[in-house]
Amino acid sequence: MRADAKRNYDRIVEVAREVFREQGYDASLDHVAKRAGVGPGTLYRHFPSRDALVDAVMQSWVATVEEAVGRALAVRGDDRALLLTWFEEYVALISVHKGGPAKLTGAMGDERSPIRTKCEVLRSAVDRVLEELRAAGALREDVTALQVARLVGGVATVADQGGLEPAEVRPMLEVLADGLLR
Repeated sequence: MRADAKRNYDRIVEVAREVFREQGYDASLDHVAKRAGVGPGTLYRHFPSRDALVDAVMQSWVATVEEAVGRALAVRGDDRALLLTWFEEYVALISVHKGGPAKLTGAMGDERSPIRTKCEVLRSAVDRVLEELRAAGALREDVTALQVARLVGGVATVADQGGLEPAEVRPMLEVLADGLLR
């Protein structure tokens, strides 16, 4: 990629991240292009679809998933504390951008989704936490990572769309945790 094209690409991703954080994933791509100082043609040359741009914006986010699961697995205490810490980390991870929880949760398990690699990163992180709980004999046997990702994502979607504070979300996550643990 030419240096000027790389600068445009990076600038579009940076601006899109800001705009999506402020306005959600459905924000105008023309607004993103204008704010990035490029024409719509330049934006669409780099990102032929909204999902391609969303995918690029989320690339740096993948590393934060690994950090979050590491923090959750480092929790000392009972199994419920581990699970609730992970749930709160998960909600925070998918709630970085307005509309993010619905976008990610809706794509979870969809093999055709352009953001399936991000969903797979999340599902794999959930699986790491669940494996820890399974090894301790603390988790119901019929629980899958996909189910948990969708359930916690549903709570995050309600919180995102309803403008709920973390203190209002925690009791819903506690109900989920209590339903998953033995």
